[in-house]
Amino acid sequence: MTLSSVAPTHSIEPLPQGGRVLIVEDEPRLAAVLAKYLQAAGYDSRVLHDGTMAIDIIREWQPDLVLLDLMLPGRDGVEICRQLRTFSATPVIMVTARAAEIERLLGLEVGADDYICKPFSPREVIARVHAVLRRHRHVPANTPGEVVHPSRLVIDAQAWGVRVDGFVLELTQVEFRLLQALASAPGRVLSRDQLMNHAYPDMRIVTDRTVDSHIKNLRRKLATVQAEDWIRSVYGVGFRFSED
Repeated sequence: MTLSSVAPTHSIEPLPQGGRVLIVEDEPRLAAVLAKYLQAAGYDSRVLHDGTMAIDIIREWQPDLVLLDLMLPGRDGVEICRQLRTFSATPVIMVTARAAEIERLLGLEVGADDYICKPFSPREVIARVHAVLRRHRHVPANTPGEVVHPSRLVIDAQAWGVRVDGFVLELTQVEFRLLQALASAPGRVLSRDQLMNHAYPDMRIVTDRTVDSHIKNLRRKLATVQAEDWIRSVYGVGFRFSED
C-alpha cells in the first residue's frame, strides 16, 4: 500500500469549491498523471495503489470523491464501493479496463455515481469529477429541508437522504435524483428522456438501458423496506410514481 501526493504540472481551470480526491489505482504511471491533472485543477489528490487499506484511508482522510479502479490487488473496487456505501455517500467514479463491465456493474447495486472505461483522456476524467461533484453538492433552490411524499416516504433534499417508515435507504446520487423526480410528480408519467435529464444534469449521453438499470436497482432497494411497488412501468412511455 502506497499513499502519496503529486505536485501539479498542468494548467486547467479549477472547480471553485476544490476538494479532496482519492485515486485508488494500481497502475503507478496512470495514477501519477491523474493526480497531477487533479491537483492542477484545484484538488488535493492522493494515490493508493491497492485496495487493502482503501476503506481505512477513506475514513481517515474523508475525501470528497473517490476514483476507484475495478481490478485492484488486495480488495477489488466492487467490494470497496459496497462497504463504503454502508457508512458514507461520498461520490465514487468507478474505472474499468473493459467497457462490457459497465453494464454488469450497473446491475450489481455497487453504489458508484459514474463509470469510465480505460483508455481515457485525463481531461475527460477531470470533467467527470467536476460534473459528479457539482451534482453531489447541488441543493435545489427553495427546497424545504425535508419533503414527505407519501406518508411513509421522506426525501431530505439538503442531506441527500431518504427514509421509508423511519428506515434509512442507501441510494446512489442517480437513484436519489430519479426517486426525487418521480415522487415530486405523483401519478404523472415521466419519459426516460425526462428522467435522464433530471438524473444527469450535465446532459451526458446515456442509453435507455442505463436508466432502466438504475430504476430496477431503485425498486429493489425500496422493496427491502416496503411491500408496495411505488414505481410503475408504463409500457413504451416511461415510469410513474404511485402510492396506491
